[in-house]
Amino acid sequence: MADVTELVEARLRSALGEPDARASVTFLGTERIDVLRFVDDDVVRYATLGMSAAPMTDPADALADPDRGPRAELLLSVRAGITETGKVLRPLAVLAASPQVEGVVVAPGASLDVGEPLWPGAPFTSVLVAEPGGLVEDLELDAPLEPVRFLPLLPMTPNEAAWKRARGADALQERWLRYGTDLRDPLRQAVPLEG
Repeated sequence: MADVTELVEARLRSALGEPDARASVTFLGTERIDVLRFVDDDVVRYATLGMSAAPMTDPADALADPDRGPRAELLLSVRAGITETGKVLRPLAVLAASPQVEGVVVAPGASLDVGEPLWPGAPFTSVLVAEPGGLVEDLELDAPLEPVRFLPLLPMTPNEAAWKRARGADALQERWLRYGTDLRDPLRQAVPLEG
């Protein structure tokens, strides 16, 4: 079977076109994580590459299975030309490395926090992991490997992240829908959380 990372890159290219930029980040003791940038009219999409090379495992498991376990890559979409979002490459790589570094299993509904703005001037320090399947379809792999899921990231302000912790991911997403929140706006304000 072909290398998982090569298959993932081929799927990203078929779904999003040719990337116009690529950055590589390596953390001590981890495999390299690439972040690809795709520009489509007024939207810039960032996709991680390398997170899915190994399955995510629960840190409570006594022995990590080298084949079995969920695999994922991360996707972030923002409106182009509003602010400089290019500095999001390193925070995205940090999030993509978290399964290797911290033993985190990244799944829909989870919050991921980088502890600093996602890019200079961003009102967001964390993201909500959304359901896959909309932008890039799951990539099926030969058994016993699980498919690679492409998980969209929705930036959250600190207040939204706190509200999500208290009320849950579904409640926050319903709030965003209720107020017609443009989740691709890189400078948007927090959704109203009262009432």
